[in-house]
Amino acid sequence: MDSSPQPRLPPQDSRAADPAAQRDADIVLLLGRGETDAAFALLAMRYESKVYRLCFVLLRNPEAAQDAAQESLLRVWRALPRFDGRAALSTWIYAITRNRCLTALAQTPANLSLTDEAVLAEAEAIPAPSRDGDTAALLRQLVAALPPTPSRVVTLYYFEERALAEVAQMLGLPEGTVKTHLFRARAALLGQLASLGLADPELWIK
Repeated sequence: MDSSPQPRLPPQDSRAADPAAQRDADIVLLLGRGETDAAFALLAMRYESKVYRLCFVLLRNPEAAQDAAQESLLRVWRALPRFDGRAALSTWIYAITRNRCLTALAQTPANLSLTDEAVLAEAEAIPAPSRDGDTAALLRQLVAALPPTPSRVVTLYYFEERALAEVAQMLGLPEGTVKTHLFRARAALLGQLASLGLADPELWIK
C-alpha cells in the first residue's frame, strides 16, 4: 500500500457543484499545493483575454483597457497567495478587475467622463446609415451610445456571446438585473432602428 504523502485538497463545500468553481479546480489545487507560480501561469492563460475584454467594456478605450488589464493581472498575482476560496476564482478575478477599472474611471478628466450629456451627444452624432452601409458597425455605434451599464451588458451578452450567468459575474450584478438591462436595451435599440427607417429591425437583434 502506497504510504507516500498525498497533496492536500481544498476543503469541499456547497460550491462543489458550481460550474465556475469546477472550471478552476486545477488552479485552486495548485494553490493548495503551494505552487503559486504554476497556478498564476495557468490563470493568466485562461483569463488574460477575458480580463482585457471586461476592461474594454468598462472603459471603452483600447489603450486604457490594456493598461487596466495589465494592472489587474498584476494585482491578481500579488494577491493570489491570499486567495481563500470563499468565492469562485473567476468572481474574485473579475472583482479585482472591476475595482481597477472603477479607479481608472474616477481618474478620467471631467471633459471625458461618461456623463448623460456625453452619452446624448454621442447618440446625436451617429450618422444615418448609407444604403449599403455596414449594419454591424452601425449597431455597435448604437450600443456604444446606450448608458454605460446597458451598453456593457449588451456588448458582453450579444457581441462577446457570454452566458447570462457569466455577464452577471463579470459585472458584479444579479442575473435578474442583467435580464432587465437586456430587455430595456433591446427595446431602446429597436426603437432607434425604427426611427432610422430600417426595415424589419428584428433581423438585427435576435
